[in-house]
Amino acid sequence: MKLANMRSVYFIGIGGIGMSALARWFHRHGKKVAGYDLSETQLTRTIEVEGISVTYLDDPDTISTDFSDSETTLVVYTPAIPKDNKIYNHYSSGYILKKRSEVLGMITANLFTIAVAGTHGKTTTSTMIAHLLHSSNRNVTAFMGGISINYMTNILIAKDTKNETIVVEADEYDRSFLTLHPDYAIVTSVDADHLDIYSSAENLEKSFLDFVNNISTNGKLIMSTNVLSKKMKTKSKSFYGFSGADSKAENIRIKEGYFTFDYSDPDYTIKNIRLLQPGYHNIENAVAAIKTCLDQGLSVEEVKSGLSTYRGVKRRFEYIIRTENLVFIDDYAHHPVEIDAFLTSLKAMYPDKRVTVVFQPHLYSRTADFAQEFGRSLSLADEVILLEIYPAREKPMEGVSSQLILDKIEHPNKRIIPKSKIVSILNSDEIEVLATMGAGDIDQLVLPIKQKLTA
Repeated sequence: MKLANMRSVYFIGIGGIGMSALARWFHRHGKKVAGYDLSETQLTRTIEVEGISVTYLDDPDTISTDFSDSETTLVVYTPAIPKDNKIYNHYSSGYILKKRSEVLGMITANLFTIAVAGTHGKTTTSTMIAHLLHSSNRNVTAFMGGISINYMTNILIAKDTKNETIVVEADEYDRSFLTLHPDYAIVTSVDADHLDIYSSAENLEKSFLDFVNNISTNGKLIMSTNVLSKKMKTKSKSFYGFSGADSKAENIRIKEGYFTFDYSDPDYTIKNIRLLQPGYHNIENAVAAIKTCLDQGLSVEEVKSGLSTYRGVKRRFEYIIRTENLVFIDDYAHHPVEIDAFLTSLKAMYPDKRVTVVFQPHLYSRTADFAQEFGRSLSLADEVILLEIYPAREKPMEGVSSQLILDKIEHPNKRIIPKSKIVSILNSDEIEVLATMGAGDIDQLVLPIKQKLTA
């Protein structure tokens, strides 16, 4: 099957970040594109405005005849779609049906590809790389795992195909990244996660090793200093991070709420880099992006200029309110390691302020696997408000609730509040620094909270 021969592309689960980026790519390459999703979101409304038809009814009768030719229609689905989905079953016989990751592998197969993998940090790092290349007028197409604040989209498309570079977020969920064969790969982290898929940390680690083994023969790997460094011996590789790394950040300081640092590697030194997106973890992400882009031929001046205008990703340390007396930040953190990194940076930035966190656990299985670790990381906050678990693709598990996490938080300033009551219990005169965190639907609270706190 050749993508060039496909006239129409139908997406089952079109509202996901990765799926919508692919839909936009096909749409901008002249294909007829439509799709189904369970519910309407800001993202689905946006792609509808761009000319992509979306239905929210799981009914094959809603599908246009433009997507009925089995020889020229490609059907793309996400593994999150249940197998009893009617549209999925309509297309499951006689049509070309592919996972999102398979199609991404086909698109990138014959193009120079930079792939960013990792259980944490891959969205920010890939978006940074895409921005640095794009702002330096390189021909870059980027499939990003979040909405870039600079461009308010999850995809960049090259101006032409001459010397085109692909930047892609390589997702480990469901082993999706194994369809990629990158020329340049970054591994940001390999912490135990998705144990509902992998069963064990060892299986997850094995999958990352398989990803590394997919790097092209003359390809290059860079990785954080603590990632599988002793086992990844088959590729040209270097390490990035802080002290002891080949490429590292030094002289880190915080001034007026912003992080500034110096970058150095065996060939380059860049002084006084200021990040608009704060956080120690984002400095590490920036080091990976700098090293990658220097290796792609960008100059020191282009790198420093690009970073000075990089505004981050929606829901990654995103400032909603930033005044002298009140700070409100929204973040996607949903794993204990991410929460620890986020809160450590937040406390360093506002050492004399009281930090209140509203956290929505994501998945019953993740809550059961990491309740102790969640409790420990959330204990960094001065006050913790938990929502009930966002189930996503899972059904309830007996004995698993947010209470498991609450019991592990190491101070008394903690409680569980229904999502419907959160806005009413927050008062601006009682809050100094507020953070909402989670990968579920907690983002729906951001605007109402902002309106309440600024009323």
